[in-house]
Amino acid sequence: MKYTVSCDDAHRHSIAIEYKISNNTEEQVVVNLPAWRPGRYELGNFAKNIQKWEAFDGKGNALVFKKINKDSWSIQTAKAAEIIIKYTYYAAELNAGSSYLDTTQLYINPVNCFMYVPNRMNEECVVELNVPENYKLAIGAKKISEHSFQTKSFDELADTPFIASDTLKRNKFVMDGVEVNLWFQGECKPDFSKLIRDFFIFVNEQFMMMKEFPTTEYHFLFQVLPYKFHHGVEHVTSTVIALGPSYNIMKGDAYLDLLGVSSHEFFHVWNIKSIRPAEMYPYDFSKENYSRLGYVCEGLTTYYGDYLLYRSGVFNEQEYADTFNEQLQKHFDNFGRFNLSVADSSFDTWLDGYTPGVPNRKVSIYTEGCLLAFITDVTIRKQTNNAKSLDDVMRSLYFDFAKQGRGYTDNDYQQIIESLTGNSWKDFFASYVYGTKSLEELLKSSLAYLGLTLSIKPTLLYNASYLGFKVLEQNNQTGVIAIYPNSVADKAGLAVGDRVVAINGIEVINNLAEWCNYFAAEKSIQLTVVKDKIQSTLLVENNKELYYKQYSIHKVAEAFEEQKTNYYSWCKKRF
Repeated sequence: MKYTVSCDDAHRHSIAIEYKISNNTEEQVVVNLPAWRPGRYELGNFAKNIQKWEAFDGKGNALVFKKINKDSWSIQTAKAAEIIIKYTYYAAELNAGSSYLDTTQLYINPVNCFMYVPNRMNEECVVELNVPENYKLAIGAKKISEHSFQTKSFDELADTPFIASDTLKRNKFVMDGVEVNLWFQGECKPDFSKLIRDFFIFVNEQFMMMKEFPTTEYHFLFQVLPYKFHHGVEHVTSTVIALGPSYNIMKGDAYLDLLGVSSHEFFHVWNIKSIRPAEMYPYDFSKENYSRLGYVCEGLTTYYGDYLLYRSGVFNEQEYADTFNEQLQKHFDNFGRFNLSVADSSFDTWLDGYTPGVPNRKVSIYTEGCLLAFITDVTIRKQTNNAKSLDDVMRSLYFDFAKQGRGYTDNDYQQIIESLTGNSWKDFFASYVYGTKSLEELLKSSLAYLGLTLSIKPTLLYNASYLGFKVLEQNNQTGVIAIYPNSVADKAGLAVGDRVVAINGIEVINNLAEWCNYFAAEKSIQLTVVKDKIQSTLLVENNKELYYKQYSIHKVAEAFEEQKTNYYSWCKKRF
């Protein structure tokens, strides 16, 4: 299989692709474009970006074809030994999982735009790039030349994003024989000495935990954007991470975000790229790959991404606490946790897992999975007197499943934990993974084991804490984005999507919180709102009951020696 990519219409974001199928013996050949991309478990409908699809034999004669579904084509080949398909792909979206072409770079995620023959996916693939001679190629695959590469199969090709540009910046280091590359594309001034120092530490921590790395090289491909952005997508030999704005990525919170997403995506090399649910082993690119294990694939990775930065010493205590507090806040602010389990929310990523959707319908597999991973880790430590941990579960999944060429099931995951602890986890999984029982008491007891406590206090916003609603203020408009169930705002009839235009007759212009604080002593507050373009007035009783709260973790004032021992066992830090 050979793919030739040309970029003559770069200013139009139009990638010209020629796909050559050799050694054909069939009268009819069906070719597919993937329907989704691993790393985002929803249909991508990439075929909507294809223009001018044509098919020829090796002599240039046009072949008869027809489209048979949204992303498949059937070609009448007359047993031509060589089939050549030509099409253009519109690539104007720049994020960590898409493809993009302009006059400064060619960036392709092959799963978006490269086709395949379903019964010939295990054949070698060769890709040639017709790009300017001075372009460098950042890629985690075997290069044939500076502008060509090959993969062993389509599955490997689909998992091999690349950037070709003359403005790429690169540095690297070697860890246990693995070459780790850092590539930056876009306007940026990477401080490579700082980056390599921090990356070396967390990469080493992950290596020590997992004992073995699946590949001999790895590439961090950073797309640096001039505006605020945060997105990462995992692959076996690389990750693409899109971040911005350019002027902030090497300092403050933006740099911590860079480290966080990098650690997260790197851990994915084991968890989901190697360790996969049985339903995704192998990937089926033609349709949904339903699984209830998203809370393991993404949740455990979210937990380990930040936790290993702390355990290794890259993050300090407060920096880690801030990431944990963010997950706590998302968890407690989402009342979907009482309506749909994390396992069923995993299944439903294919339905609406990446959009806000219906208020309070579902949970995030990242957030709920992260907190469940923390609880599971601490509970294993409790039940084994700190002799075992979630680390042992991950190593078992890698060596006993991934390395043996097989996926794992829900039951496998539970049985590994039970075999390590010698205890039944049936009730735990029934209640908290497949059920919707509150995590609050488990969180408190898990934190207490480590000498930590959960702090709960009012938020800084009166409307959220005491009236029970949150807003988004932009373009001088105040839109309601969340309602606390059975709060005074809820009982007054306020709903998500309403627009608040006045409080007690005074117009609101990006100052709702200030006016709510001003009228905090009143027995009731009159809100003027617009619902479906109709203005109405709601009277909200002000009974001082606490609704939305602020959650954070802290060390207890006086920890027991046992708690200090547990804390050190967990994070390698003195209490």
